Amino acid sequence: MTTTIGNEKEDILKAAELLKNGELVAFPTETVYGLGGNALDPDAAKKIYAVKGRPSDNPLIVHLYAWEEVYAVADPTPQAKALYDAFCPGPLTMILKKLPVVPDETTGGRATVALRFPSHPVARELLRLAGIPIAAPSANVSKHVSPTSAAHVFSDLNGKIPLILEGGDSEVGIESTIVDLTGEEPTVLRPGAITAEEIKAVLGSADYYHGEIKEALAPGMKYKHYSPKVPCYLVKRENLQNACASLKEQGVNAVVIATDEAAKDITTAVISLGKTAKDAQHRIYGALRESEKYDAAIIEDLSDKKEYFAAMDRIKKATGGNVL
Repeated sequence: MTTTIGNEKEDILKAAELLKNGELVAFPTETVYGLGGNALDPDAAKKIYAVKGRPSDNPLIVHLYAWEEVYAVADPTPQAKALYDAFCPGPLTMILKKLPVVPDETTGGRATVALRFPSHPVARELLRLAGIPIAAPSANVSKHVSPTSAAHVFSDLNGKIPLILEGGDSEVGIESTIVDLTGEEPTVLRPGAITAEEIKAVLGSADYYHGEIKEALAPGMKYKHYSPKVPCYLVKRENLQNACASLKEQGVNAVVIATDEAAKDITTAVISLGKTAKDAQHRIYGALRESEKYDAAIIEDLSDKKEYFAAMDRIKKATGGNVL
């Protein structure tokens, strides 16, 4: 299969037709690039899992254009509408009870469905033209670093899908916040740009999930994710230079991934995470992919800074618990 990249109106029209015919396409969102298929077609969902090499019990997020479309796929709640009004279109996914029309293949066999309303103009135009809900996880090989550019998608999925829509670099840079609205209290299952505190300000209550992860309640929870093709190590800021020296003695050419404040003290190769938590979210996946030019990556541990919570969620999964 030949994979093409396009950014013209005709390409979006072609992508919409491909989706309606049961095929897959990759498209940009404000969070990361998505690998889309018809959310109501079980065969399309199976194709998504096959192309990614993704476990089939890991639910897919269903992307919609407008609130009115929720009624066709889920049982909406006043809480969901309040969050929609506050944050959508935007980087928020809400878990609701699904309707029978949504196949188990899309939801990983669960009785719930994850719904999101992307804000990226290309994603919105694709949804409008296709006229169907689009199931879309990140457009990368499972467990690899999520893609924030069309080039990243092409690197992972060239020859596996017919079309990638170009939409520039993803603005947010990490996946959406996922909040479960099916329990007694709103629970954030995956952190993102929208915090539990912001959700609580709208709903009156909300907290992050603190339980043991035994099953994939939502995308990004159960399995190792976001990993580059080289070993990654989590290191406290004061130990970054020593960690580099230690690996160098072992013949390992490592790169440091760190904030600008920490990077100023490093004398070896550095990939910047910028000055702020928002910068870190925007840059982390590009940094992890860039680290594949080296033998290993040493990543600054920012766990003591609350504002970096979402970025650290991705970093901890990328390192797989490796600490130096």
